[in-house]
Amino acid sequence: MAGLSSFLRSIRARGPWLVLLLCSVFLLSAPVLAQDEDPTPKQQLADIDAKLKEVDRKRGDAAAIETLAMLSENASQARRDAEALEKALQPQLDRLNEQLAQLGTPAEGTTEPPELAAQRRTINKQRDGLAASVAQAKTSAVRAQQLAADIDQQRTAQRAEDMGKKVASPLSPALWSKVAERLPIDIARVAPLAEQGRDTFVAGVRANGWGTPLLGLVAALVMMFPLRLWLRRLGRRFAESERAPDGRLRRSGLAMWLLLVGTLLPGYAVVVFIASLNAVDAIAPRLQNVADGVQQATFAAAFIAALSACLLVPNRPSWRLLNLDDTAALKLRKYAWGAAALAWLSTVLVALDQATRTSDVTTVALDGVIALTYLGLIMAMLVTLARLHRRQTAEAEAKLEAQADGLTASTPVRRSSWLVLARVAGNIAVVAAIIATLLGYVNFAKFVNQQLIGGSIVVMAAMLLFKFVDDFSTWLLNADSKVGQTILLSTGLSVSRLEQAGVLLSAMLRTLVVLVALLALAAPFGNVGTIVERIASLANGIEINKDLTLQPGRIVTGVLVLLVGMGLTQLLQRWLTDTYLPKTELDLGARNSISTIAGYVGIILVGLWALTAMGLNLKNLALLVSALSVGIGFGLQAIIQNFVSGLILLAERPVKIGDWVKLGDQEGDIRRINVRSTEIQVGDKSTLIVPNSELITKTIRNMTMGNNQGRIQIQFAVPPSTDVGNLRQALLDAYTAHTNVLKQPEPTVYIDSIAGGQITINSFAYVASPRQVYGTRSDLYFSLLQILAERNIPLSTPTDIHITRDPQE
Repeated sequence: MAGLSSFLRSIRARGPWLVLLLCSVFLLSAPVLAQDEDPTPKQQLADIDAKLKEVDRKRGDAAAIETLAMLSENASQARRDAEALEKALQPQLDRLNEQLAQLGTPAEGTTEPPELAAQRRTINKQRDGLAASVAQAKTSAVRAQQLAADIDQQRTAQRAEDMGKKVASPLSPALWSKVAERLPIDIARVAPLAEQGRDTFVAGVRANGWGTPLLGLVAALVMMFPLRLWLRRLGRRFAESERAPDGRLRRSGLAMWLLLVGTLLPGYAVVVFIASLNAVDAIAPRLQNVADGVQQATFAAAFIAALSACLLVPNRPSWRLLNLDDTAALKLRKYAWGAAALAWLSTVLVALDQATRTSDVTTVALDGVIALTYLGLIMAMLVTLARLHRRQTAEAEAKLEAQADGLTASTPVRRSSWLVLARVAGNIAVVAAIIATLLGYVNFAKFVNQQLIGGSIVVMAAMLLFKFVDDFSTWLLNADSKVGQTILLSTGLSVSRLEQAGVLLSAMLRTLVVLVALLALAAPFGNVGTIVERIASLANGIEINKDLTLQPGRIVTGVLVLLVGMGLTQLLQRWLTDTYLPKTELDLGARNSISTIAGYVGIILVGLWALTAMGLNLKNLALLVSALSVGIGFGLQAIIQNFVSGLILLAERPVKIGDWVKLGDQEGDIRRINVRSTEIQVGDKSTLIVPNSELITKTIRNMTMGNNQGRIQIQFAVPPSTDVGNLRQALLDAYTAHTNVLKQPEPTVYIDSIAGGQITINSFAYVASPRQVYGTRSDLYFSLLQILAERNIPLSTPTDIHITRDPQE
């Protein structure tokens, strides 16, 4: 049991990556394990002050840039703790001030009751203590900020000093002669360290047995080879199966899987093995830094190798994410393996050099060898890229010549612009590093080489993440995916809106990837914690004025509230339209008015709710609206007029959906009444969009309002010799025979006038709807002409008399 407890403690202390993985478990168990009481504000301030004093004391002796970076982060953390304490104490101080304000001040010449005086003294005492703590927290925050700024300046100066430090050139014979003199002494220093490591290992195994180290070794080997290879094959089989998502996500998703498997399993294999050795105290104290260096080097080398494998894919060109041919992919893969091996070896050698405390001459020589090795690797990669560029140029020129000769090319040859940029940047860096190395500025050359390779790795990793988040977002919010289909069925969104959401999600995730890549590129040049902190300070908001502060969190909350509120409003409208209102006795127009008004009332309420969630005071909103009222009155007069007219139409309902109206020379059926305009479908099935103000301010004829019946009028003239009685009965029989003519009111036939040698007949009939008038009247005209023809009754026309004069008279 003691060995197991030691093993777990070693994992927690020596496996930082494993601690990150188990962080969620610790967080979940924290409430159960936390039995101590929370520290008081005075204790917290004392801890912050002690931390700042320790940072200030250590920064005077710190010489390494890494140590200064750690001290700067500690100072920043102390500042964050002080600001958090001030933020937590300020509301308590405000409440005490409010209580004192409510108590008021005793009037002069009066004696305050003892209970009230005691309460005032107690509140004053608490208020004074909190005020002192708040003031001290502010002072500590300012002090920590100044200390972090001083450390950053010291770190910048230290980096500049290291970069400008000139030593003997690695090509100088004098340097190697000194190395030859000091090498036996440094080797002699390595021997005691090796003996100490061997003795510690033997003592630990003898005391605790071989079980834990062998178990750690077996677990590491299983993770390194069988498990890693099996997971790689599993990912490839899934990507090639029908269960994998369609589209580009197959390739980018497989690449991300290979990157994770290839990075985490080798790294954690080393972590587990070293943790098993620490569990039995088999690692000497002086070799702990070497063990940590091995862990870091393994993670870095595994990441480089896995990234090159998932991007280049030498044996599977169809799965390759880069525009490279097989030859270039194979060569670049070899160089990637070389970079991974060099990164691992250089990190471990530097750790060993620090552990053995070798001489300065040997350290300079080691740095020079590492710099020259990096230069050789970079130059070889640049030569390969140059050959690839020349080959692509030759292929492009051959294609152009073939097209000029009238030949056809199967596929166009694409040229990689990133290769040109990589060549230019690489050539500049290599030239600078070579000159710096020859002049003896080994640290500068080493830094340039490492940043060139490290920057390339960051860019390639960002490019992979860029492709993956884009493919994942467009696949996730796509109509063909299961998630997209679920969203479409549950929310009723259109396919275009869903795709727009996918594009927006992709843009947000890609912006985050770019931000993380920029932070990774800027990490060697400054304190990343400070950069992240400055970006995170935007979360406190941008103060517009005294009463208005725009905070990103509140803006996001307001947008979410707006989206949720709009969704609830649509659900309410759909429930009213499809479920509740059809079960009432209201007509279609009244139902449309109720659902439309409910929708706009919901939009107004949701808008106010969203503005409140964003932290905007409604008082400020009223002032803003009043300030804009003049501009709205002049610039948006027509829109406001139509909006108010729409509300009047929905409330008074002089016209409603389904009415047949006549406006000027246009007539048709009202299909939809919006707040701004009304849609009228005319006879040719086109839609007439009329502003609502036209329906309110102008005369409109509603053919179906109040009485839905339509009247047919037929008027004609016959000669005086016509048997009008027989004609009248024939017309009544024709009206009665038609199916559309109503029996009540009955059809009527009248003699309108007898003048000008003709009898004018006027007749009326009624149909169920004005929409039947035109067709029924046409049928009756046909019947009338047939009746007149059967009875030989001619139609009379007015006599047209023209008086002319003889031109000869």
